[in-house]
Amino acid sequence: MSSLRPVRGTAREILALLREWETAADPEPLVIATSGSTGAPKRVALSRAAMRASALATIDRLGGPGHWVLNLPPTYVAGVQVLFRSVVCGTSPVLFEESFMRTAEQLHGRGFVSLVPTQLVRLLDDPDETAALAAYTTVLVGGGPLDPMVRARAEAAGVSVVQTYGMSETCGGCVYDGVPLAGVDVRIDDGHVLLRGPMLFDGYEGEPERTAAALRDGWLVTNDLGRLDGSGRLRIDGRADDVVITGGVKVPAGVVARRLEQDPDIAEAFVLGVPDREWGQRVVAVVVRRDRPLDAAEVTSRRGESDLSTDWPPGWKPKQVIGVDRLPLLANGKVDRQALLAMVLEGSP
Repeated sequence: MSSLRPVRGTAREILALLREWETAADPEPLVIATSGSTGAPKRVALSRAAMRASALATIDRLGGPGHWVLNLPPTYVAGVQVLFRSVVCGTSPVLFEESFMRTAEQLHGRGFVSLVPTQLVRLLDDPDETAALAAYTTVLVGGGPLDPMVRARAEAAGVSVVQTYGMSETCGGCVYDGVPLAGVDVRIDDGHVLLRGPMLFDGYEGEPERTAAALRDGWLVTNDLGRLDGSGRLRIDGRADDVVITGGVKVPAGVVARRLEQDPDIAEAFVLGVPDREWGQRVVAVVVRRDRPLDAAEVTSRRGESDLSTDWPPGWKPKQVIGVDRLPLLANGKVDRQALLAMVLEGSP
């Protein structure tokens, strides 16, 4: 049965509910049930006022309304926002059909789509899909770090990319290409990114203590580590819970993964810390090669000997590299960290 508390159902069912919700006199907040990819699952309550503020700020930043293509699960915040922006714009969302070439044929005028980085990486390997993406007014990419080389490759092919940063607690993306949307404030406190604005969530349903821990004097305290560069743009360096402590050295897993992806032979990489008797945690990289598929059992030696770059800061070089045909994904398009950890542990000596 479809519902907005939590959001569930098909795209068409949720769209119908959102249309009713938008015109209701005083509706309850909708609830997004998160996947728990970076911790325990949450039920994030988002008011209509917050969702409206987010949708209108996005439409304004992108230069006006258009048709949105839904290529993400409609029950996660990014998918819900695609549907709700369409409601606010008074347009009908276009549901993804098999390929961007087919979907693009349904667009008339300005077109927008939201992707996660892994989707963009894989689409760029298909010349036809890349050409179809280039027909969109803007391609929003969020939900994780975007490799600058991947972005440059997309833009060289004529794809207009905007990198977004946000989360369920901010009704999705609230910072575009490092610049906050209208009404959003960003500051850095002890390395952590803090956010404030009209699109903040009401709280975690049924979890007042967790809500209080996340909100500090009207600011959302995120688990992301970042900085403001010389031009005031937000730069995300990784997550506080994405640091691998190996032999007493703190290694930013996301930074190592992005460094691996600079190798032209590596299409995708994911780095995680795995329990180790000697090191506490060992740095393990799971990679997808461009030139040939690798068996998941094919790994480097315990000393980390591989054909990857040897110019690493102390402790950063992966002690184990595992090749896979594809990284496992959750329904929202993010890498399934738990599946990778289980795969690595099963193959550990």
